[in-house]
Amino acid sequence: MKVICIEGVPYEWLKSLQAIHAHVFDGDDLPVEKLESKKGLLCILAIDEQEVIGFKLGYTHPDDVFYSWLGGVHEKVRGQGIATQLMQCQHDKLRAQGYELVRTYGRNTKKAMLIVNIKHGFDIVSTFIDKKGRHKIVFEKSLI
Repeated sequence: MKVICIEGVPYEWLKSLQAIHAHVFDGDDLPVEKLESKKGLLCILAIDEQEVIGFKLGYTHPDDVFYSWLGGVHEKVRGQGIATQLMQCQHDKLRAQGYELVRTYGRNTKKAMLIVNIKHGFDIVSTFIDKKGRHKIVFEKSLI
């Protein structure tokens, strides 16, 4: 397995990224137009045998904080530290780009991701109800 970092839309890996996104998020689409609309998009991909088996996507939030937006690992390779490798790669890249803070949102239904965030230094800073009526937990981590 290798981890690659792509600034902007990963057109070469798009089909495989969309497949893993659908797998992780119960069939939800990830339209290229949505990716293209994100300022400062950063894509971290875990690749095995020319397939994306894990991903972490984020972009610059309007308040200049980096927002770690979407991520996941294929269920057949979970528990092998891939999410941790993706997160560490993302944070290293963000530090190199001068970001001081990374933010992400979590849901109580995705406990494994909540645990990964807390284990890697994120703090819970608030909660809110999204437009779909789901309770969201706001996590932030200092990168300095």
